[in-house]
Amino acid sequence: MTVAAESPGTPAPASSAPAPASSEAGPAVAVAPVAGPASLPSPAARVRSIGGSPVRDILAVTARPEVINFAGGLPAPELFDRAGVAAAFRHALEETPSQALQYATTEGEPSLRERLAARTAARGLPTTADDLLVTTGSQQALSLLATALVDPGDTVLVEAPCYLAALQVFGLAGARIVAVPGDADGPDPEALADLVVRERPKLLYTVPTFQNPTGRTLPTERRAAVAGVAARHGLWIVEDDPYGELRYDGERVPWIAAHPDARDRTILLGSFSKVMAPGLRLGWLRAPDEVRRACVVAKQAADLHTPTVNQLAAARYLTAFDLDAHVTRVAAVYRERRDAMLAGLPDALPAGSVWTRPEGGMFLWVRLPGSYDTTALLPRVVAQDVAYVPGAPFYAGEPDRSTLRLCFVTQTPDEIAEGLRRLRRGLTG
Repeated sequence: MTVAAESPGTPAPASSAPAPASSEAGPAVAVAPVAGPASLPSPAARVRSIGGSPVRDILAVTARPEVINFAGGLPAPELFDRAGVAAAFRHALEETPSQALQYATTEGEPSLRERLAARTAARGLPTTADDLLVTTGSQQALSLLATALVDPGDTVLVEAPCYLAALQVFGLAGARIVAVPGDADGPDPEALADLVVRERPKLLYTVPTFQNPTGRTLPTERRAAVAGVAARHGLWIVEDDPYGELRYDGERVPWIAAHPDARDRTILLGSFSKVMAPGLRLGWLRAPDEVRRACVVAKQAADLHTPTVNQLAAARYLTAFDLDAHVTRVAAVYRERRDAMLAGLPDALPAGSVWTRPEGGMFLWVRLPGSYDTTALLPRVVAQDVAYVPGAPFYAGEPDRSTLRLCFVTQTPDEIAEGLRRLRRGLTG
């Protein structure tokens, strides 16, 4: 955007120029006209073109306590282990205050990385502390990868629909974002192979387990096929796994990163946000040496290191408390809430609607009949004191405007039932 600035050197008309000042003590002194401040340069084009997060905008609109909010991906705060986390912070501050309050290495506190490596290895992916970089939330890990791997104009492949903040990250990096066609099980491996040959992308970004926004999970066979495409054609896979521990039904599906074809070309992202507390802002990435070192450089430029006291508290929590047992307790509550939402949807949605039935995670995905536009309908629904996220912003390409995302973990079953009654009133007018 070109901004016209006033020229500070333009003289005033002669008739309006101030008279020279004079005194008996010396010569007259000319007084220059006072100019206004010059206009400032505009923000970077990449920021203007991306804009903000529609989810964050909705949360701001629906912050009223009477609103039943199915829009945010917020863990249930009453389930946080407040006592355990507080004890872990006390230990860090009382036993190691000089370390906890000091600068730390960019890679992350060794004690935390060692415990994270042990948890990862116990789940089938051999990992050492040196394989890991601790980040300020897994969102930062994604941003660091975009900085390390993506040049402006590079092609990045994503799912359809895709995690919204990933679209923001890659868009901000100047990437050309292309959606891989797929079905209820996720990206189609044949379509992926065709796109890799035609587009020569840098990476594929995927949330294969309890995906945000759909809740779907890629089956084992499809994960193997995706790994095979990456091996044959040369492709980085960014496997984001913030929800994988929140399983309610079925058997755990191994990471793509654990597949032999993908071990040298998959970056695995993890987070404490959904299993411990999002306010800790603790995530991590596991990556091959070259990529991890590049991300370390990018992180040094971003924030030097993730807060030391948070890392030491998390390491203490993993030592003194049973995170797996805590996750099991949380998952049992979330399972009830998922079931409450699934039970109420048939009466809440118009005839002809369809929705996913996730085996875990936090979200389910709804498609209304084609005549519905969930973006246009949202103000009418919010007027009933309930909210969802329209599906359109989750698409890199042409959106399906009849879709929407619902989060089922934040409210109790009774609140979910009432929220769905309000949703029905909003959708039916």
